Amino acid sequence: MDIKVESVKFDADRKLLDFINEKVGKLDRFFDAIMKAEVTLSLVPGHDNKKAIIRVKVPGNDLIAERTCPTFEEAIATGVDILKENLVKTKEKMRGV
Repeated sequence: MDIKVESVKFDADRKLLDFINEKVGKLDRFFDAIMKAEVTLSLVPGHDNKKAIIRVKVPGNDLIAERTCPTFEEAIATGVDILKENLVKTKEKMRGV
C-alpha cells in the first residue's frame, strides 16, 4: 500500500513519519484491496492540539477518519482504530455477509 503524508505549515520529523507508516501500514491486514492511504497533519490554530486526517482509498469508496488530539501520535492511533472497524464493515458488505 502506498502511504502519502502531507504536513501543513510544518515539517514532520522522521520519527513521526515512521510511526505513521507503521500504524497505517497495518490496515492492510483488515482489507487487502486498499489502493493507497493519504495522511494530512496540521496544527489547530489557537490551541495546542494537533489534527490528523487519514483517507484510505478502497475500490468504490474512500474511508476517512479525522481526529484532533494533544499529539499527532494519539490522533493517528485513534484514527487508525476507527478505520480498522470501517474496513472490516466494508469488506463484509463487499462479500455480502
